[in-house]
Amino acid sequence: MSPAANQTFRRLLLVLLILSCLAPGQAEEPPALNPFGPRPADRDDARPGRIELSDGSIHRGMIYLTRDVRLKIHDDRLHRQREIPLRAAERIDCEVKREWMEKEWRFKETTADEKLLTGREYPVREYLHTITLRDGRKIKGPMSAIVYLRPTTPDPTTPGENRKPGEPRRFVLHKRDKGPPGANPKSLVYVRSIRLEKDSAEKPSDTAPNTNTRSRTKTHNQPPPEVNPQE
Repeated sequence: MSPAANQTFRRLLLVLLILSCLAPGQAEEPPALNPFGPRPADRDDARPGRIELSDGSIHRGMIYLTRDVRLKIHDDRLHRQREIPLRAAERIDCEVKREWMEKEWRFKETTADEKLLTGREYPVREYLHTITLRDGRKIKGPMSAIVYLRPTTPDPTTPGENRKPGEPRRFVLHKRDKGPPGANPKSLVYVRSIRLEKDSAEKPSDTAPNTNTRSRTKTHNQPPPEVNPQE
């Protein structure tokens, strides 16, 4: 091939390469993100409901746990821990098992085991929780968990047209809690109850009771169903 033909061939390849880069759909840029666009949808495992605190305040919104985490409660009747998915619960109620004022102390010296009282006291409280399942059965015992709630109503502290639902809030369910020295026991605000509503998007099979004859005849004698943590 002569030098002139070789140069013409290279130019033709260059033109074809440029045309292929400019073909429709190849040079399009990704769509720009709109900061004022709609908020992302709720998590698929969130449940509508409300959380009531011991101070009387009520918070409504979408309730959920940390992803892939279940409610872990020690069943006082069966004397073992059980894991309950949030979708299987209808409500969670908390009661104060006992409370007292604990005397504050510290070690007299860093290398000594002798305790020295500071003269101050702080409140201590223990709780019991009751999980009511959607079929009416209940599990009672100590439990600790972190529950999140994303409000579905606009934040009243945000004025004007920019009013939007607030950010998710974090609520802690305690087995045992304590306050700072000198505090009153009433200052320990705790989650008194969580009520979960049925999601309108649920299928009928998700909420229907077990129709198995054997299960129906032993409903009141059977413990809540075992949950395989590896599911």
